[in-house]
Amino acid sequence: MKVLSLVTVFLMGTFSVFAKDKTDKLLVNGKCGMCEKRIEGAAMSVKGVSKADWNKDSKELTVTWDDAKADVHKVAMAVAKAGHDTQMHKATDEAYNKLPACCHYDRSSLKAPAKPMMHEHK
Repeated sequence: MKVLSLVTVFLMGTFSVFAKDKTDKLLVNGKCGMCEKRIEGAAMSVKGVSKADWNKDSKELTVTWDDAKADVHKVAMAVAKAGHDTQMHKATDEAYNKLPACCHYDRSSLKAPAKPMMHEHK
């Protein structure tokens, strides 16, 4: 019994040594502050996610998670289930149609908005 406990403690310690936080960005369609709350809430619902911040202008969701408990695909799936298309997973029509009217976005493409070109005239 003691040997089994020691092995369990050792294995748990081994996994925690290799687990670390990862941060990544993914594109997520949305339009407004309500979308932001829903997207961030869906991301935070994934076990292991510690931070989620969606920027409505850039359409980027920055998410931090414990890689022993979660991965970016789980986050993208949770966001898609909430009705928002991501670059990895598209929301079902049913989930999208449940969004409030002000949250309906263009589903034809998902790309970051073009950044204005800054150049200097001489």
